[in-house]
Order: sequence, then structure tokens, then C-alpha cells
Amino acid sequence: MSAPLRVACLGAGYFSRFHLDAWRRIEGAQLVAIADIRPDVLEDAGLPGFSDAAAMIRETRPDLVDIIVPPAAQAGAISTALDLGVKTIICQKPFCTTLAEAKSMTAAAEEAGSTLIVHENFRFMPWYRRIKQALLAGAIGTPLQATFRLRPGDGQGPRAYLDRQPYFQSMQRFLVQETAVHWVDVFRYLFGAPSAVYADLRRINPDIAGEDAGIVVFDHPDGLRAVFDGNRHLDHLSDNLRRTMGEALFEGTEGSLALFGDGRVEHRAFGATAGDIILPADTWDGFGGDCVHALQSHVIAALAAGTPPENTARDYLEVLRIRDAIYASAKAGTKLALAGSDP
Repeated sequence: MSAPLRVACLGAGYFSRFHLDAWRRIEGAQLVAIADIRPDVLEDAGLPGFSDAAAMIRETRPDLVDIIVPPAAQAGAISTALDLGVKTIICQKPFCTTLAEAKSMTAAAEEAGSTLIVHENFRFMPWYRRIKQALLAGAIGTPLQATFRLRPGDGQGPRAYLDRQPYFQSMQRFLVQETAVHWVDVFRYLFGAPSAVYADLRRINPDIAGEDAGIVVFDHPDGLRAVFDGNRHLDHLSDNLRRTMGEALFEGTEGSLALFGDGRVEHRAFGATAGDIILPADTWDGFGGDCVHALQSHVIAALAAGTPPENTARDYLEVLRIRDAIYASAKAGTKLALAGSDP
């Protein structure tokens, strides 16, 4: 049996707890260190801590670096890891500050012969994997309509987001940049790349800088239309508003699939008065049905098998291109066609 891959993490903020917990439960990975400029947060990680990423990489010589920092710090972190010969890098989303910067980092990784992966974990949530299986099996016939209603209920008042991720308040682009990109990727995973997009975005909370509500409509292949209907002020029926962050309905010529706030997925045949549960309610008490563990396990398995992982940086550039088109559509107040992928 081969030795586990040595994993070092850069960033010990709020979301790093989910990364660290997942790495500790993956047999083919061994956590060796973590770096952050804040010594107080390093103490809670239970790992050798460094204030400097380069020093951490030189001393621990990781096989994989997991970057868990905000977009403004990501390009520098990726460059440091590449300069020091790291061959596998996972980077949190939003990926870099601009599409141009993301392209530059992607090209740099490819030139260095390194694999750069974006930590886009929503497609790894168990309900979307199960929905994908059902769609491939033809459970609803030809899909014609998909709707996700984002309702996390965390956006009201002057203290919105401060207890968890306070930088949300100052993001000039928020709902789409930080949150809706998850469903840009989920819809691509389920239905393929969209050909057009229309967006109507707005800011409700005067205490934040960016938009926090809006509707985005995507035209997908074979006549399917997908709708992201997001409002961070409103809630949905769930014991944990961050489990699914909302509810979804996928409708086709022969039936529908419904996602509920507890993680259940129900299939109802066309014309039937009741449905069948094809995925039971989620019982994971952490984030998103343990999707962080699912993503990181997928990466380790892909590296072991020598197969391409999902959400490489090159593939994820398409999500960023669609994100920018969403903002352009909202600004212009019109539907925009999406040309083919650019290099």
C-alpha cells in the first residue's frame, strides 16, 4: 500500500474547520501542517503551525497544498506553491479576484505541470449526486425546467454574516460572486453548459456593499431552462438552513424530482398524486451533507488512479465566465448569449 499523501493547509479561517475534519477522515491523506498569519487561530488547528506559507512548504514538503483563503490572497498563495514545486493544489472558491487572474493562475499551473483544482463542493452534496443518477436513468424523461430557491435566512440587519464570514459585508459583488456560482456549477454538472443567461439583481440590506437577492435564468441544452431564485433575507423549512440552503424542483416530461431542506429527494411520476423518497433526509451535522469530505476524497482517489479530477481550474474558468455574464446581463437589463469557451 502506498504512503498517504502529505497535505498542508494554508488558511485557518471559519471554513478551514471543514477541510481539516475531512482530511483527518481520509485514509489516503495525512495532514502535516497549517499556515496563517494569525497565531491565535493556528492554536486551534492541532497541527504544526506556520506564519509563512513558503516556510511551511519548504519545511514539510507536502504533496498537496489546500488553499483556504479569500480571493485576494489566492493568486499569491498559488504562485508560492508552484514556485516551490507543489504538484497538486486545491484552491477555495470564489477562485481568484477576476477571470483574467484565474486564467493566469491556471496557465501558470499547467506550465509548471501541476494540477490545480477549485474547491467547488456543492456538486458533491449527496442530493445532487443522487439527482444526477436519476436524470441519467431517465427518471423524469426529458428535463424541461429546474428551479433552485436560495433561502438561507442569514442576511437581515446590521450584523448579517458578522458571526461567520464578516468579509461578506464588504464584498462589492456578493450574491452571485460568493453564492450563486455554486448553482452555476451545479446546473452545469446536471445539464451541461448554458447557452444564454438573464439576470435581475438587487441589494436589500443597506448595511452590506453588494447584491443579496436576485433571479438568474439560464438556457441549457435541449430546451431546458434553469432558474436560480436567491434571497438571503428569507428562510425555508429546515432544521438547518445551511444544509441545502434552499429547495429545488427538477421537472421533466415524465415526472419531477424535489429537493427539500432536510436533504430528502423525492421522485414523482408524471400524473401521480404522490412521490417516492429516493434519498432520505440528511443526518450529517456538519456542512452540506459532508460534501467537503466527498470532494477531497474524490481528489485523493483521482490522484491515486491517475484520472482527471472534477473541477480543475481549467474547467472552472467556464463558471467564472458565466458569473461575469450574469453581472453584465444585470447591468444591461437584457438576456445575453454565451459564446463557446475561450482558452
